[in-house]
Amino acid sequence: MNYPIVIVGCLTVLALLAHLFGGIIQSLSVEPAKVSSDSKGSLVQRNWVQMMCAFQLVSIDLLVLSVLLFTLAFTDVIAQKQLFGFALSGFYFLWGCVWLLQLVFLKQKAKEYFFLGHWVFWFVCSALIYWGSLSL
Repeated sequence: MNYPIVIVGCLTVLALLAHLFGGIIQSLSVEPAKVSSDSKGSLVQRNWVQMMCAFQLVSIDLLVLSVLLFTLAFTDVIAQKQLFGFALSGFYFLWGCVWLLQLVFLKQKAKEYFFLGHWVFWFVCSALIYWGSLSL
């Protein structure tokens, strides 16, 4: 058993649950009014639906990542375990970078970097996976 990778697997499952339950409730709370019949209202509604669909794709990513991490930590099914672990570490690292870049490009205030601190989660997970992969 690889403890750092198991920890990330558990954190990713928690992120999945938070995403499924908290995130959906939060996203539904900003649904545009369905009563608007003008073209701008329908565009806003269509954009919101697209956002909700894309939001659910992240749920699938988190589920697959959890399964892969637990497979990596508990089994020998994957032939190149260390290389695969380094790749997963890089994937989490890229998620952290992209999250930070989005905050920069959206010109968020400094406090938003704290309140939207998902990037910290991705970087910590990346480091734990890298550390765990060193012993695979």
